[in-house]
Amino acid sequence: MLTINNLSKRFGKVVAVNGMSLRVGRGETIVLMGPSGCGKSTTIRMINRLIEPDAGRIIFAGHDIISLGDEALRHTRKRIGFVFQQFNLIGRLTALENVMLGLVMGGMVKEAAYEKALSAMEKVGLVKFRDQKPSELSGGQQQRVGIARALAFEPELMLWDEPTASLDPMLVREVLVVMEELAKYRASTMLVVTHELPFALHVADRIVLMDKGQVVEEGIPAKVFVKPASDIGQRYKELIEYQMNTSALTLAGQRIA
Repeated sequence: MLTINNLSKRFGKVVAVNGMSLRVGRGETIVLMGPSGCGKSTTIRMINRLIEPDAGRIIFAGHDIISLGDEALRHTRKRIGFVFQQFNLIGRLTALENVMLGLVMGGMVKEAAYEKALSAMEKVGLVKFRDQKPSELSGGQQQRVGIARALAFEPELMLWDEPTASLDPMLVREVLVVMEELAKYRASTMLVVTHELPFALHVADRIVLMDKGQVVEEGIPAKVFVKPASDIGQRYKELIEYQMNTSALTLAGQRIA
């Protein structure tokens, strides 16, 4: 479904992405991980040209996105959902109206847009909050509205740019549950940038590790996190082991107490 070949992007003297290549099959959930500044977010933002690449090719559904003109790019973007770190909701609109807005602006009649938006809100468990404005919702609920807004277009590919990064830790789980459900039922192909290790372990078909703008390792979670071949993979393995040991010590202390 998606093929990235030798993708590169430089910001001044900083090389953000350096010859990055990746293949994503239809229905796959791919989790893109790596240290901050390794090029993850820049990579997925180039897929629908929110950031223009300097070089390389991005083939989606048989077409090179980089070569598309404005009209063809707008049409292609309707097939690619994008969930940002920030919610980017319009404060004067209700949750449902925020979800409907892109559909209506794209030319859909309001009645049809309403039904699609309502269906998308049902998928993220927010139908009963459809008349609330963003200021009346929690951070997790606002991000779920952002997810519904992307889902309303019924995209073939979903891009997630650290969707829990702006949330209080107490609210992260409700967003991850929605993402897990979407991955479970293969509603669309998913490419997820995240630091959430439990999500990656439970949901990813493949883990792709990046460092210094390049893919340094990829494979199923059991391979990458159990027998890593890269320095980044080894650091993730050590982090997982540390978290497991800490949890075990906590449980043991609770039993003694």
